[in-house]
Amino acid sequence: MPQLDRYKTKFLEHLEVEKNRSQKTIVNYDHYLSRFIEFIESLRVSRPDQLTLEHVRKFRLALNRARDSEGNALKIITQNYHIIAIRSFLKYLAKQDIGTLSAEKIELAKTPDRQVQFLEPEEIVRLIDATNQEKNDLVRTRDRAILEVLFSTGLRVSELAGLKKKQVNIEKGEFSVRGKGDKVRPVFLSDSAKETLKTYLSLRKDPSPSLFIPHKQKKSIEKQMQEMDEGENGGLTVRTVQRIIKKYARAANITKDITPHTLRHSFATGLLSHGADLRAVQELLGHSSVTTTQIYTHVTNRQLKEIHKKFHDKK
Repeated sequence: MPQLDRYKTKFLEHLEVEKNRSQKTIVNYDHYLSRFIEFIESLRVSRPDQLTLEHVRKFRLALNRARDSEGNALKIITQNYHIIAIRSFLKYLAKQDIGTLSAEKIELAKTPDRQVQFLEPEEIVRLIDATNQEKNDLVRTRDRAILEVLFSTGLRVSELAGLKKKQVNIEKGEFSVRGKGDKVRPVFLSDSAKETLKTYLSLRKDPSPSLFIPHKQKKSIEKQMQEMDEGENGGLTVRTVQRIIKKYARAANITKDITPHTLRHSFATGLLSHGADLRAVQELLGHSSVTTTQIYTHVTNRQLKEIHKKFHDKK
């Protein structure tokens, strides 16, 4: 095995053991670094001490010119993910006293300002009320609870899909969730979300520990319970939650491209527009850095500008 591949394996093991990174993160780093190592080996670079800034520049140029099967270029943020992985790898090598290119010499590409899609208050009402079109009581109540919980907590869709009934204190209206980077944070339920969630759980006749589960309308309750006992039916998948939200966005005639993350964005912008402190919103969202949360200030600033314009246009 070439030197760089051996060091890559040790680096990934370091991420797993010392850094306690998630398996998804490790898989992504493996993908980005494998692509980089394959490229520089084609330039006859096989050892860390042979690596130069020019090799990295050529790799970045190749990434920028790469096209998928549909002719689309890699997004700048995706290209930067490769560079982040490379810099982390080089920092690891330096700490192991292995001579190589300094990570500090490699800069990330400048990315355009991130566009945040969010819903206006009346659109949120329309989206939630669209669940009334569902005829099945259990499905309708579950879907309304999903929308209300997402909007009142700002949860990531993966966090929502992984929730267990015993984890959520409905009476108290708050609970803790473990998010990205194994970071634990408190989240809070609105009164409406609490009531809808109570109603949903009262309608459930199954033994599943998951807070939200599939409800197969063509199967009897007894059959569904049997499947759960046999481990065939757990919580909802992320993809299912995404489909549920798309369904009600269409029903509410909302033309924006709505995803579960749109409700998270709406949660954050709503708090900020009502005077919440940026640091508090950072904690509620589970962001490791306030820099990530600052994308929402651009949105609220635009809202203030529109309010100012409407006021002065009336004069």
